[in-house]
Amino acid sequence: MALTSLGFRVVMTEEYDWIGGQLTSQAVPPDEHPWIEQFGCTARYRTYRNQVRQFYRDHLPLTGTAIRNPELNPGAGWVSKLCHEPRIGWQVLNQMLQSALSSGRLDLRLRRTPVSAEVEGDSVRAVVFRNLLTGDEERVTAKYVLDATELGDLLPMTGTEYVTGAESRSETREPNAIDGEAEPDNVQGLTWIMALGYDPAGDHTIEKPAQYDFWHAYQPDFWPDKLLSFKMLHVQTGKPVDFPLFGKDASDLFNLFQYRQIVEPAHFEPGTVAHAATIANWPQNDYYDANIIDEPEDVVEERLFASRQLSLSLLYWLQTEAGYPGLYLRPDLMGTDDGLAQAPYIRESRRIRARFTVLEQHVAAYTNEGRKRAAPFADSVGIGSYRIDLHPSTNGRNTIDTSTLPFQIPLGSLVPVRMQNLLPACKNLGVTHITNGCYRLHPVEWNIGEAAGLLAGFCLREGLTPAQVWESEERTREFQELCVRQGIELEWPRLRAL
Repeated sequence: MALTSLGFRVVMTEEYDWIGGQLTSQAVPPDEHPWIEQFGCTARYRTYRNQVRQFYRDHLPLTGTAIRNPELNPGAGWVSKLCHEPRIGWQVLNQMLQSALSSGRLDLRLRRTPVSAEVEGDSVRAVVFRNLLTGDEERVTAKYVLDATELGDLLPMTGTEYVTGAESRSETREPNAIDGEAEPDNVQGLTWIMALGYDPAGDHTIEKPAQYDFWHAYQPDFWPDKLLSFKMLHVQTGKPVDFPLFGKDASDLFNLFQYRQIVEPAHFEPGTVAHAATIANWPQNDYYDANIIDEPEDVVEERLFASRQLSLSLLYWLQTEAGYPGLYLRPDLMGTDDGLAQAPYIRESRRIRARFTVLEQHVAAYTNEGRKRAAPFADSVGIGSYRIDLHPSTNGRNTIDTSTLPFQIPLGSLVPVRMQNLLPACKNLGVTHITNGCYRLHPVEWNIGEAAGLLAGFCLREGLTPAQVWESEERTREFQELCVRQGIELEWPRLRAL
């Protein structure tokens, strides 16, 4: 949207049926900071949030109270102030693209995946995509290539320098980095999410999953009990805690079901919505048994199948041993036949080697004592705020969850060390294994994508490379002015609340 708004023509590809990634095909309700209703996101992201609420008002049978609520939280989940159905997010995103589509500035191609790239020197000349519906290959030439794939797929295809896994403390000096050598295979676990409804009077027990016996017995070394249990580690204290499926009463939010609940019957007219529904993206179905980055295709398929089996095994365990046979899959919410998400939720991807890399000491609260905001970046192209939240990783390392200060997105983290016309457009920017934990959330990734699109347009208009923009204070300021005009906030407001 940002790049087409400057008048340029864009070819956008998507591997799945729905555009939107985390918000839609991966079915992750937005993880956001506490000030999101007032400030701290781009204008387009705010438009998205507003239009989601309006979609509910216009198209669903809400009660009068829900319709009049300016801060309606459709699902009443407590992970976000806007827990909504992924299918509605998909429809809203399509609405937001209509102007660019109808004008011909946007060529949207679904069910495409990149298979190779043509590179000349330090520039990408073309990318070849496979049409997953027909098997045909399509060659697309472009002056700029933006990689918003979940794993940074274009980086190895184009020979772009990149990093995977965990850097060593000797390299980054980050307090939470690993000792010894870097571990490229040490990445956060992924999750194959499912949507679950709950019918208290029903029995919807599924067939026993093929890998159930394995996952039923599975217990990580650092975990206080079997993974399929209600006992887990408190992410901040590291102490065992029981996290039940449901709270004691409606006011008790300490439960898994309401955590990412996306359907709340009380918001709808009586008789129109039978059951509440939630998103199962919980510690029990985090898959960190093995890495899928830079592995052979058959190995990746095997591990992704195992992640799906883990989620289904969790459901079967909840229905049988935990005593909740009324739980059932909701395919209608996911756009799939089985109720699992269209795509796995990927937390950590390949990351470019950038002109500037954001480190833990730039953003963590404990490395910036006395500050109310993280270390300032003069080349800021956006802002974000979220804890450093690393889920258990594939080397057997437990969760890292620690506080940060409201931070900025530096332009230098979008500029590769060598490639001239390839830009990261999501969590594949210049961050580390540690700082990925706070730059991978919805409003931050959205901001990264907008900034990357605008940077490509600015460079095309001015006849510059991204590196030339970053190396010049004057050009950086000009680009920042464009970002501001496009509704991107570059710094956090000076408020006591921060």
